[in-house]
Amino acid sequence: MKHPLRKRVVAEAVGTAFLLAAVVGSGIMGERLAAGNTAIALLANTLATGAALVALIFTFGPISGAHFNPAVTLADAWRRGIAWRDAAAYISAQISGAFAGVAAAHVMFGLPFFFASRLERAGGTQMFSEFVATFGLLAVIWACVRYQPAMIPFAVAAYITAAYWFTASTSFANPAVTLARAASDTFAGIRPADAPAFIVAQLAGALAATSLFRWLLKDEEP
Repeated sequence: MKHPLRKRVVAEAVGTAFLLAAVVGSGIMGERLAAGNTAIALLANTLATGAALVALIFTFGPISGAHFNPAVTLADAWRRGIAWRDAAAYISAQISGAFAGVAAAHVMFGLPFFFASRLERAGGTQMFSEFVATFGLLAVIWACVRYQPAMIPFAVAAYITAAYWFTASTSFANPAVTLARAASDTFAGIRPADAPAFIVAQLAGALAATSLFRWLLKDEEP
């Protein structure tokens, strides 16, 4: 990448912070305005997240690649798209940025900086949902990188918007997002005890999709 690592790391941190502010903030706003209608709250949360993803990928993509996701960064490093030492810096920035975004959302709505979520998201269906969600996300990314790079912002946002509704877990699909949402006892939260299983499922989904597309595109790679 043409930008120095320090600038790419800042871009990843700021972009991930805004993503989490959008996810958590829209969840709070949606829940407050929906008067108990969970479907309306989820719809508001979904639309805000999808719209934010398009804008943020366009904004930071030319600088850092707009990963905003340790699973994406690890998959990219495995495919030699980014050096492993750079990947470690990216992941650190993503996690710190995610927590900063959660804190910003809480401050905007008059809540404590952090407070552990009590929202249970446990069980095999939730774990399988996260595997499917992350597999699909990486599949979209790898296919678009190869065939339609200009469409990545729209494709990723469209997939996440849909996956909010077709997965039982509402498609976290991101270890940094999972960790940070565990520190938010709001609509978008997840109990800290449930986060490790989500992360394992997400990494497994990313690995499976990357392995599949490495094989599917093998004959087309230089």
